[in-house]
Amino acid sequence: MSEVILITGGGRGIGAATALLAGRRGYRVCVNYRADTAAAEGVVDAIRAEGGTAVAVQADASRSADVERLFSTVDGELGTLTALVNNAGTLERQSRLDELDEDRLTRIWAANITGPFLCAAQAVRRMSTRYGGKGGAIVNVSSAAARLGAPNEYVDYAASKGALDSMTRGLALEVAAEGIRVNCVRPGLIHTGIHALGGEPGRVDRVAPGLPMRRGGTAEEVAESILFLLSPASSYTTGAFLDLAGGR
Repeated sequence: MSEVILITGGGRGIGAATALLAGRRGYRVCVNYRADTAAAEGVVDAIRAEGGTAVAVQADASRSADVERLFSTVDGELGTLTALVNNAGTLERQSRLDELDEDRLTRIWAANITGPFLCAAQAVRRMSTRYGGKGGAIVNVSSAAARLGAPNEYVDYAASKGALDSMTRGLALEVAAEGIRVNCVRPGLIHTGIHALGGEPGRVDRVAPGLPMRRGGTAEEVAESILFLLSPASSYTTGAFLDLAGGR
């Protein structure tokens, strides 16, 4: 396989699981990270140990200059990009909407909205037949919170993922005739470290008994769905949303 994949926020959680699975399936993998060098290098080492090709590239995906450098590095070290996973994102401590401040909103919007827009734009310029590309696929990692609203916890995070859902649909229609498919996964309660950012590392275990499936999901389960949406097995699918929320 000559596929090249870029995964933002690829050093931990869903991003790391996706990078490892992509490496096993023959993708040349770029693991993007913002701050945790050790985690990203650990993912790269694991891919290489299994015979795969991978590089780690530090870049803040919400900053244009960093994003341009990130994609240029992929061009030079791995080759023509064929797959993008917009996975990088963040949330902050559980809070009601009337307790939020401007600085927090700015941070959430930058990571969860601006970053995916900037990265998708760079990917389109490389993949689209309009620019001489040969096509490709983009998967955005949204959240079940976009549907549920996350009251009393993360209304700002939920709203930012709602914006990502809208971008998914709009971009899918824009580039459908240019060889690019754009789809979205919406994970629910997944066992990753992101819950610690909200101040409740054990949130999945607390809420999971109330789910129809009575358990939280794993990063590996989400990764399988992402790779499906990137693969030829979903070649007639674009603008679609796959909910991974245990029936919630």
